[in-house]
Amino acid sequence: MSKRDYYEILGVAKNASEAEIKKAFKRMAMKLHPDRNPDNKDAEEQFKEGKEAYDVLSDAQKRAAYDQFGHAGVDPSMGGAGARGASFSDIFGDVFGDIFGGGGGGGGRARRGSDLRYNLELSLEEAVKGTSVKIRVPTAVPCKPCSGTGAKKGTKPTTCTTCNGIGQVRMQQGFFSLQQTCPKCGGMGQFISDPCPSCHGQGRVQENKTLSVKVPAGVDTGDRIRLSGEGEAGEKGAPPGDLYVQVEVKEHPIFTREENNLFCDVPISFVTASLGGELEVPTLEGRVKLKIPAETQTGKMFRLRGKGVKSVRGSMVGDLLCRVVVETPVKLSSKQKDLLKEFAKTLEGDKHRPKESSWLDGVKRFFDELHL
Repeated sequence: MSKRDYYEILGVAKNASEAEIKKAFKRMAMKLHPDRNPDNKDAEEQFKEGKEAYDVLSDAQKRAAYDQFGHAGVDPSMGGAGARGASFSDIFGDVFGDIFGGGGGGGGRARRGSDLRYNLELSLEEAVKGTSVKIRVPTAVPCKPCSGTGAKKGTKPTTCTTCNGIGQVRMQQGFFSLQQTCPKCGGMGQFISDPCPSCHGQGRVQENKTLSVKVPAGVDTGDRIRLSGEGEAGEKGAPPGDLYVQVEVKEHPIFTREENNLFCDVPISFVTASLGGELEVPTLEGRVKLKIPAETQTGKMFRLRGKGVKSVRGSMVGDLLCRVVVETPVKLSSKQKDLLKEFAKTLEGDKHRPKESSWLDGVKRFFDELHL
């Protein structure tokens, strides 16, 4: 392990950001990497020293230990001893992957399985109260006969002779040493000479998987439930992806929902609106009585506190808002029509129809001003 100050080696300040540290190391590596300085021992030693400094300062936990205790706070086994002989992209991963065609720690790795999405329709009651549902998901799962290796039972994949198991091959193009995916093994680092007949060497087969999904109370359209590791199986034993269950709440015949509040229209008769009364209104927990005061107009909103939806992300419970709609009688008999006509004669005067009178006055002023 180098005894020089790591910040001094990379030429950065002690408060340098992660991006500044990465940039400084990249600049040093472009100049001193052994691939670009063959037979230059001084450059190789300086590169190893810089790699050691970068390994510590680019790791938040190691950097904190180094800042507090110096070299004594850093485990020597985590230093840069593996720099010699390593390929450019193997060492830098995300630092040089975009330049040299490497990436993510080099080749020879099977890819993680794909994430999957499942659209789950729920009733409003299920979304509000929570539920458990069974779903069937078509997905790729590890092949059982070959245990996901892709090789016929009793055999195993062999190391690719073209890339020696690295998954990449190096090509010299002028000044730069470039790496490309191995054309023989496709970057896997292994070659299957006797593929499994069940999966044809893929290590995965398509199946329908049945899963139990626990839906928490309060979910709404657009919410996602993540089932870790329940996506597609990875290649050749690599980790599986995740399954995302996308929630969609079906339209309800009575209620509409806005965040944690519920809304519903409550039709009342002309008589109840005029004289007042009491009626039962539905909630998701049962019926409750709603008192209608006399002279209630259409559009009047009544709030029933705590009768809405409990938030999926907290303990707050919304309200139920009931909007009164005065219903006009239909299919009247002759006697009923006559009674209404007699009743209408008694309503002459502004005091019985304040909104109508004020609206008519406003219309009259509008037309008077229009003709000025």
